[in-house]
Amino acid sequence: MHSLSLPRHEYKRFGEIDFIVCGPGALFVLEVKGGGVACRDGVWETTNRYGETERLRESPFKQAETALHGLRSKLPANFASAFVVGYGVVTPDVDRLPVSAEWDKATLADGRDFRRFESWLERLIQYWRGKDPRRAAASAEKLRAFQQYLRPSFEAVMPLHAVVGSVEEQVVRVTADQMRLLDIVAANHRVICRGGAGTGKTMLAIELARRWTASGERVVLACQSPWLKHYLSCSVVPGLNIALSRSIHMAAARVGVDRFDAMIVDEGQDLLDMDTLSLLDQHVKGGLRDGRWCFFHDANNQSGLCGTYAPDAYDYLKSFDATLVPLHTNCRNTLPILRLIQTSLNADVGTSGVGDGPEVRITHVSEDDDAAAVLANELAFLVDGESFNLNDIVLLSSMPFDQSCAARLPEAWRNRISVLDEASSRNAARHKIGFAKIYDFKGLESEIVVLIDLPPVDVGGVFRPLQYVGMSRARALLSIVNVPTTKVPRAESQVE
Repeated sequence: MHSLSLPRHEYKRFGEIDFIVCGPGALFVLEVKGGGVACRDGVWETTNRYGETERLRESPFKQAETALHGLRSKLPANFASAFVVGYGVVTPDVDRLPVSAEWDKATLADGRDFRRFESWLERLIQYWRGKDPRRAAASAEKLRAFQQYLRPSFEAVMPLHAVVGSVEEQVVRVTADQMRLLDIVAANHRVICRGGAGTGKTMLAIELARRWTASGERVVLACQSPWLKHYLSCSVVPGLNIALSRSIHMAAARVGVDRFDAMIVDEGQDLLDMDTLSLLDQHVKGGLRDGRWCFFHDANNQSGLCGTYAPDAYDYLKSFDATLVPLHTNCRNTLPILRLIQTSLNADVGTSGVGDGPEVRITHVSEDDDAAAVLANELAFLVDGESFNLNDIVLLSSMPFDQSCAARLPEAWRNRISVLDEASSRNAARHKIGFAKIYDFKGLESEIVVLIDLPPVDVGGVFRPLQYVGMSRARALLSIVNVPTTKVPRAESQVE
């Protein structure tokens, strides 16, 4: 296990263990020091690839030892007594560290040992077991329980909000039914996966594409929205072809094939019409009837918002002996956001896998109020009062910026807003608040969403798809500035 954070440490507020290596024979904490390593007058230093030197408060061996004590103090008694325990230090980039009375040679793996790591690890096990030879090996059941206690089973995949090229990749936990989905897809040629907003469909589409592409298949990931296509293009899956459904023939031509080996469709509710299915059918080997494909879709209130949805087309797709897989666990929205969506829109967005969070903030604008002034107060609360970063916030509107109440904000706030487009939808590395139309932001998400230019949810059905998509984009905090229907201009997405 890599980079295990400890809530308790012998003397640090937070502790982090580089690696835990655990097997039937023993449990070890490994401290890894990459780059150059030096010790001068008892003070240890490390030097990174850029020549930057950092002085350590203590030796790597002391770090490993105290981390081990922190780990043992966290473990229940039945775990702590089940293993022979020990620690080691690894310096993979440095050869021939001198022999020292400060450490035992068996506990150090320098560059030479690192190149024969398994042999060194066997010596480390023998060294520490020699200090407690009467302790029996741990059972497989005890090992599984230990792993589950420290770090429950998960698969590390790249989330939508991870910055491409980031040195430290962020990960999200894939819930049990999502892991089950990936196993089902591996065992079935045709799969239809249905889940509400926030159940991880796009994240799983990317991970599935990664697996299929790594197995040598030529894979296409198709969608309807240009914004989502650009977002998916940043997913860094080598060899993956990403295309708008209407341009899939061009994607095939670019790689010199008539048909792809496998096809993944995301936001499929926007592609459920016979013309689009016919086009997809022509560009996967075996067609939809016999080909390898996975179709992710949401049959909730956003159906048809960005494309078309024909029930007959869905029945046609299911007729190809497709395995139906539901996703029930929401891994994006907090409980307060889920409750609002479920109670006000009667939409199935699954059960929360995220947990509790701040209450949804709802501000009602009266006929006499200026919606822009109310929005300015809300932004002041979030940015000045709560110190949220500007680029953690996205304003989602039913209309373009120049028709939105955001355009009437005081100049000081307007200058802090960036109108997003399909090439800048991530709003990352921008020190500004993002602005986007709701239906452009389908399939995407933001830490904080402020939903504007919409009436309360109980005024009629015409705005429900927009409210569903807008509310479900927020990962942590949702704020809604409701306005009377008389103040809501005709939104682009309402035009037939």
